[in-house]
Amino acid sequence: FMASKIKFTKQEKSWILYDWANSVYATNIMAAIFPIYFTSVCGGEDTAGMQWWGYGTSLATLIVAVLAPILGSLGDYKGMKKKFFTFFMLVGVLCTLIMAIFDNWQMLLLGYVLSYIGFAGSCLFYDSFLTDVTTGDRMDKVSAWGYAMGYIGGSTIPFLLSIGILLVMGMDNPVAVKLVVVLTSVWWGLFSIPMMRNVHQKYYLEGKPEHMASAAFSNVGRTLRSIVQNKGLFFYLIAYFCYIDGVYTIIDMATAYGTALGLDTTGLLIALLVTQIVAFPFSLLFGRLSANHEPERLIILCILAYLGITVFALFMSTQLHFWFLAVCVGMFQGGIQALSRSYFAKIIPAEKSGEYFGILDICGKGASFLGTTLIGITSQLTGSVNRGIAVLIVTFLIGLFLF
Repeated sequence: FMASKIKFTKQEKSWILYDWANSVYATNIMAAIFPIYFTSVCGGEDTAGMQWWGYGTSLATLIVAVLAPILGSLGDYKGMKKKFFTFFMLVGVLCTLIMAIFDNWQMLLLGYVLSYIGFAGSCLFYDSFLTDVTTGDRMDKVSAWGYAMGYIGGSTIPFLLSIGILLVMGMDNPVAVKLVVVLTSVWWGLFSIPMMRNVHQKYYLEGKPEHMASAAFSNVGRTLRSIVQNKGLFFYLIAYFCYIDGVYTIIDMATAYGTALGLDTTGLLIALLVTQIVAFPFSLLFGRLSANHEPERLIILCILAYLGITVFALFMSTQLHFWFLAVCVGMFQGGIQALSRSYFAKIIPAEKSGEYFGILDICGKGASFLGTTLIGITSQLTGSVNRGIAVLIVTFLIGLFLF
């Protein structure tokens, strides 16, 4: 992509590369390999692993959602955004690496929760850096390229290496999974270096360190009141909360859902690899379409597509069904995330991007908390993962209506 017709600046390239770096965690730990391993270690009834995975993900997202606006507000002060980004990135990388040590499901779940907090925290500040690294007319393309490079690089290449390790050493071999966890941590840390070296905070607030904490709380209060008074921004945040709930829940629960249905592990992993490959060109396509079409219309298209995907998932029972859904998700996943991020970045004050993205993170992480919790509870009460996934239809419909 360095030789593409779109000439990216050094900061834009380095920012985009962090999606390449952290996407390996999203694929190997959050979505694909580790959930399957955790489900097997957890044992018990067919839905037990999915339930605990959902609760663990919900706890991590709740913690980040509660802390996000205050952390974002602190990050808006001069020199602080990079420090917070680096801290959470290192927490994520190190806690992921530590996960390779343990064998019991309780410690694996604890390591996952902590590493997820590090991952989500670093993404909060990474997203808020979008206003610092590029201009408003380039945000859609830069954001789309970030997701695209994450899919084809950070997801696909290490995912292929991980599948190779599992095929050679055995899909059920704990040592093979531990090697995949180590690979994930090393890849994430290594490709985060350009972001730490080359991306700098351009817009910031002046403030003395001893007054930052108290000022952060005051800033968040004023910003929340301002958002309520801005009807367009207020309704966008509520709509985003609803539709991104479904998107993030599908990402978090996909393989646990397929495993609970008794689908073949190898087939699940290959289907998710197809998702990453499909997502690469379609992310770029949505970035290009945004130059000639209103981003709002493209976001509505993506919500409608996800609504159809969720309805189809209610009747999923075979490997072929899962493959079909994997391709459909790949077509729209990058588009809805990239356009939602850049659309929001263009309608907020650049010097308060950390705080505003912290509030957006409440919507995203809070929504994911709601979705995974509802699926876990519904699956447990009904004994059916299909009925559990049905709750997402409601969230997509509400999000579509409000948007």
